[in-house]
Amino acid sequence: MFIGIQLLLLFTSITTNPMRSTKCLFSSKQTLFNFTDSTSSVNDWIEISDTERDVGKSKGVFVEQKTQQFQRAIFFSLLNPQPNGAGFVGIAYRNKSFDLSSFTGLQLSVRAQGENFIYKVILRHHNEESSLQPSYEIFFELPKNELTEQYLPFNDFKPYSRGKSLDPNTTPPLDQTDITSIGLQIVGGVYLPIKQHGTSSLEIDSIIAVKCE
Repeated sequence: MFIGIQLLLLFTSITTNPMRSTKCLFSSKQTLFNFTDSTSSVNDWIEISDTERDVGKSKGVFVEQKTQQFQRAIFFSLLNPQPNGAGFVGIAYRNKSFDLSSFTGLQLSVRAQGENFIYKVILRHHNEESSLQPSYEIFFELPKNELTEQYLPFNDFKPYSRGKSLDPNTTPPLDQTDITSIGLQIVGGVYLPIKQHGTSSLEIDSIIAVKCE
């Protein structure tokens, strides 16, 4: 509860209600990733974690879970931040450009377990993959061990560079007609009032672009 209150105060300007899992009542949708489909694959996803920097010690793995009755993808993370909270574990898909201009946001069907429950989605456009170029991000907190439909409005994604927020008045807006990177990340909290560390998992059934009513 204390963590939720802190984040709510911190991100009032970022999301309308970042602490609440919401299910969008949508009029149209486009499935971007359906990991419950037997033809789906995680092979085109890449890890982007803090080991790309000299002091990084964290690790992420994105795998398929297949049983006789179902399948999904799982994002495993080992978060080993610096004492100030600097550290992150992430994955990203960069093999296709998505035109999501007809939709109002993303809906994730996920379940979080482990030690950490605060994640973020990171979007990039125009193949701008350098950490020095703006990314567009949204934080959200998931309930523990509960399958959740989490709606993330595009209007609530804000520009960042290397974890620091940028002035939206001087930064180009996200171009929804050319989304070239979709990523998930869990962070240590270097610029946040909360800190995270340890092992976690995020089970993912699907990521869908939706138009909410």
